[in-house]
Amino acid sequence: MAGRGFIHDKLEIKFLILYIAARVIEPVPFDVVLDLTMCDDAIDYFDFSECLADLVKTEHLTLSEEGLYAITDKGIRNSQICESSLPYSVRLQCDKNLAVCNRKLRRKSQVRASYEPRSGGGYTVRMQLDDDTGSIMDLRVMAFREDMAKMLADRFRKTPEKIYGEIMNVLLSDGQDYKSEK
Repeated sequence: MAGRGFIHDKLEIKFLILYIAARVIEPVPFDVVLDLTMCDDAIDYFDFSECLADLVKTEHLTLSEEGLYAITDKGIRNSQICESSLPYSVRLQCDKNLAVCNRKLRRKSQVRASYEPRSGGGYTVRMQLDDDTGSIMDLRVMAFREDMAKMLADRFRKTPEKIYGEIMNVLLSDGQDYKSEK
């Protein structure tokens, strides 16, 4: 074990990984599991990697073809049994880190933007915004060049609520600010 902390052996690292996997809202890649697990100074990368692989081998976790880890029913059962053996301070730190992680994951699933080439030239940029109840906006626009399509998608991901608000303002306005030239 590397430093000073509360986690003292590989079994406790496995308990910690299961604790995290049971609370993350969707399957996550290796680096997210690593970041969440490294909340204790005594855990090192190599022990973590070995424990994570062991949990997949013992079918407590699954590893998808996309490289995402998810907890199994067996993992959930064992996590519930073992979580009380984790030090309270470690669980508190994990819960704090998980709250941040879950907010980011939720946000990522609610704000989506992509683009693809059109058969006649140019690109179709699709921008989607959801909330907890469903779709708020699904907008498709054309961009003439790939760099423009990428820029539109990137800007939408950064401020989707602002863009949604501006669209609503234009659509709900009385037209005084947007007089057409005749």
